[in-house]
Amino acid sequence: MEQYRVTGMSCAACAARVEKAVKQVPGVTNCSVSLLTNSMGVEGSAASEEIIAAVINAGYGAMKKGAAENRENRTELSDTETPKMKRRLIASLCLLVPLMYVSMGHMMWGLPFWFEGDHVSMGLLQLLLTTAIMVVNQKFFINGFQGMLHKAPNMDTLVALGAGASYLYSVYALFAMSHAQAQGDSEAVLAYMHEFYFESAAMILTLITVGKMLEARAKGKTTDALKSLMKLAPKTARIIRNGQKTEVEIGQVRIGDLFVVKPGENIPVDGIVMDGNSAVNEAALTGESIPVDKAAGDFVSAATLNQSGFLRCEATRVGEDTTLSQIIRMVSDAAATKAPIAKVADRVSGVFVPVVIVIALVTIAVWLLVGKDIGFALARGISVLVISCPCALGLATPVAIMVGNGMGAKHGIMFKTAVSLEEAGKTQIVALDKTGTITSGEPRVTDFVPAQGYTEGELLKAAYALEQKSEHPLARAIMAAGEDKGLEKEEVDAFTAAPGNGLTGIRKGKKLVGGNLKFIKQQGNVPQEMENKAEDFAKQGKTPLFFAEDGKIMGIIAVADVIKEDSPQAIRELKDMGIHVVMLTGDNEKTARAIGEQAGVDEVIAGVFPDGKEAVIRALQEKGKVAMVGDGINDAPALTGADIGIAIGAGTDIAIDAADVVLMKSRLSDVPAAIRLSRATLKNIHENLFWAFFYNMIGIPLAAGVMYPIFGWKLNPMFGAAAMSLSSFCVVSNALRLNLFRMYGKGKDKKIRKEKETKQMEKTMEIKGMMCGHCEARVKKTLEAVEGVTEAVVSHTEGTAVVKMNQEVADEILKNAVEEQDYEVTAIR
Repeated sequence: MEQYRVTGMSCAACAARVEKAVKQVPGVTNCSVSLLTNSMGVEGSAASEEIIAAVINAGYGAMKKGAAENRENRTELSDTETPKMKRRLIASLCLLVPLMYVSMGHMMWGLPFWFEGDHVSMGLLQLLLTTAIMVVNQKFFINGFQGMLHKAPNMDTLVALGAGASYLYSVYALFAMSHAQAQGDSEAVLAYMHEFYFESAAMILTLITVGKMLEARAKGKTTDALKSLMKLAPKTARIIRNGQKTEVEIGQVRIGDLFVVKPGENIPVDGIVMDGNSAVNEAALTGESIPVDKAAGDFVSAATLNQSGFLRCEATRVGEDTTLSQIIRMVSDAAATKAPIAKVADRVSGVFVPVVIVIALVTIAVWLLVGKDIGFALARGISVLVISCPCALGLATPVAIMVGNGMGAKHGIMFKTAVSLEEAGKTQIVALDKTGTITSGEPRVTDFVPAQGYTEGELLKAAYALEQKSEHPLARAIMAAGEDKGLEKEEVDAFTAAPGNGLTGIRKGKKLVGGNLKFIKQQGNVPQEMENKAEDFAKQGKTPLFFAEDGKIMGIIAVADVIKEDSPQAIRELKDMGIHVVMLTGDNEKTARAIGEQAGVDEVIAGVFPDGKEAVIRALQEKGKVAMVGDGINDAPALTGADIGIAIGAGTDIAIDAADVVLMKSRLSDVPAAIRLSRATLKNIHENLFWAFFYNMIGIPLAAGVMYPIFGWKLNPMFGAAAMSLSSFCVVSNALRLNLFRMYGKGKDKKIRKEKETKQMEKTMEIKGMMCGHCEARVKKTLEAVEGVTEAVVSHTEGTAVVKMNQEVADEILKNAVEEQDYEVTAIR
């Protein structure tokens, strides 16, 4: 996506006009214009010159965002509008106060005035003051009439027409009054005096400027989170070249450069530690306040704080490739894209202004036809013009998206697009990859069971000595346990490894053997109680490793990929939100079910390998919207195939194209937090859209005088302008309330009903004749081929098959299916 800055836009109609113009350029596949950040994201093969030319022809300005601008100045987010609006407002107020004194203070309340009785002089003074206010606020007229010339009227057009009509009619009344005074017609002079609308024209412009200033100030706050990220980027780096330390601009650092970071300094670019130890605070990127220990070989990221030690690092990512730059680009791209819900407001905004102008003209004509004077009819038409607010419609979605994105960024949750932020909250099913998502992804020692005559320490010492030469992941778990205990390494001779079975070696003249039950049985006798214990461990999802010395069993060490501390709580929160939680794993059925029970998931799908995950996701999508949560490495097809792909624990590997949402922290609790934030943002958008539509539906008829014949209500154009100003401000302020939202509080979780809710039924079959895993697979395949059966969990050791169904299936059908495969069904319950 190429990003551009767009100038001259004042409301949603402008954004719609620019978007329409760019989409007509050959080669452009998609275009999204953000009124909030005055930016435009364009996808396709069209040349930037053609795109810029299309914007200019539409009556606006455009320039391509450069990498240097994004990295150094980042002016696209600086609040330049509020100071300008403030100056305009002060000048307008200085002129408006004497105008209101002349037009209303003297005439309505009899306050003293030096032109007492000279009505023409009073009119001329009002003309001069109003003209000055119009000059101060000339931007409304320039933008408004430019829009008219390009056949794309906007909010400024409404303001310009409303204020201009008031001004021109007042000028006509002033000349008519001068003529009447010259004729000596005092009654006509007083009549024309009451036809002045100078103060209305001036007040409309001033009040709209107040609204614009409040809106610009509030809009500036919506990008605070992104601006704070940009401020983190270091400006210089201390690099080592030709043996000398040199401080250079950050843009001069190249991949492969060596740089040094002292305690208390920010790390300038992404790199790998070559020398030194330190604690690095990564809160800026991950939101995690606890510092992370770094040593040689560890990765460090730009903008993180080196707290304690001296580090010498090699640059691996610089410029726009650093983790910080990618986060900024992600949040910025999300702001430049449009959420599906915004399309309704965009369609309305595109025709809103012309419709309002027509309504205003019809209002004037109707009141003239029913016998009202030109002043009354014109006041109603002007009220319609100035009360109508396309800005509130245009801002309803983007401000909420920007604030929601900023909130996510602060907590290490990155939504790549506005679509992903909107759609995440509609999730009905969450599919969790087991390894690295629910579990830590690194096996650890969980249990020691020493045999009679041996201690736990002796068992670990023997295992530590034997496993030190093994490359197996389970060996690393035992090595880590030995290092934690401070054991010394002992030499083992004649080391051999039997792949998939076990290890042998000689320690101090005695033969050490380690491995699974089958391998150990070949080496010596295994007591029955040890076999039973090993089976218990297997049921719990743990891997039992046996160790023996000179043919005598020393004991069992159980190793498992342990569940992360926050996983069960996160899964409970997802279930409390009405989400069906599924665990995907390549483990066997028994191990998978054991881990699934510990984690608390609703459904376990075992035996799923990386290339089969996508098919499982497609099957789950038949039941509802699916979010796939994985580590983003071997889960890419599933992440892409799911309605929402969530990459968890990505850390510095943030550039995962497959995922829609990237979680910086390796915490499953961020998944319910992301869904919660999405739901809150969507609710906020609905509130904003309701207010914007409701305001216009009530305001326009009231301004047109529909209530006048019934209740005598009529709306002064000045109050119409005030209402218009407040409407946009209210929408932006409501979006800012999202900053107070508690993402990690589950108090207000609401359950979402599944669109395709399926009633799950379960039957347990007792089956005789199954002897091995092949028998299990055969029975499972047979049962799952029966129509209505969603899953069959088969165990040859227990002689059972637990059958899950989404419709009633007769016992006879299930029994016949199994017995056709030469197994005996003894009972179904």
